Amino acid sequence: RHRRHFFVVQGGEAIPLHFSVVPSTMLSSSSILARAATRTLSRRTFAAAAADASHKPPLQLHGLHARYANAVYTSASKSNQLDKVEGELLAIQNTAATSPAFAQFLENPLISRDAKELMVSDMLKGKVSDVTLNLMTTLAGNARLSETSKIVDTYVQQMKASRGEVSATIISADPLSKAQTDAVESAMKNQVGKGKKVVLSTEVDPSILGGLQVQIGDQFLDLSVKSRIDELSRTAV
Repeated sequence: RHRRHFFVVQGGEAIPLHFSVVPSTMLSSSSILARAATRTLSRRTFAAAAADASHKPPLQLHGLHARYANAVYTSASKSNQLDKVEGELLAIQNTAATSPAFAQFLENPLISRDAKELMVSDMLKGKVSDVTLNLMTTLAGNARLSETSKIVDTYVQQMKASRGEVSATIISADPLSKAQTDAVESAMKNQVGKGKKVVLSTEVDPSILGGLQVQIGDQFLDLSVKSRIDELSRTAV
């Protein structure tokens, strides 16, 4: 066995995660059978969660990542832990982004499902909610840990929708002043509708030459000088 150590930063607190790297050949047959039974139970729990309409996610999203994220949302809603689970998943995602060793563990296809499930349980049990633990052990048992970050992104997307948040990005050639940012944000609020909150981020891209590019949800508006020049270059004289 080899011990590895990681830290998940959650709510400003560094929570240590430890797990033992256990070769699959060291797992007993009884351990493998027990984990197979647990995996089956986890799948049934996720299926039951997804079927509960009273805690249905706000967005109708489809695909592999949505299937897991939607089930997590329903389970978290039923246990009144939506925000807690979001924080835990974001902390795990951040750890994967900042720790090459942890990211390699998630991506490594050479570690058996049973060994990964054991290691994930060893890392997270008692440190996160049952909802988050159930998700991560299920992903380990289904050989889907490499999809963790995208599943987290999809869960966060559902959470933003439940809070009435609309993500928007402003791209400008030069940094915007506070007055300019406030003016654009005010205009966006009129576009997204009453009762919704614009979550604004800004980016600087000198290549657009001037003007703005605006991304609101899945809508993109190009008001840049570069786009005008490109349009003129395509216009026949």
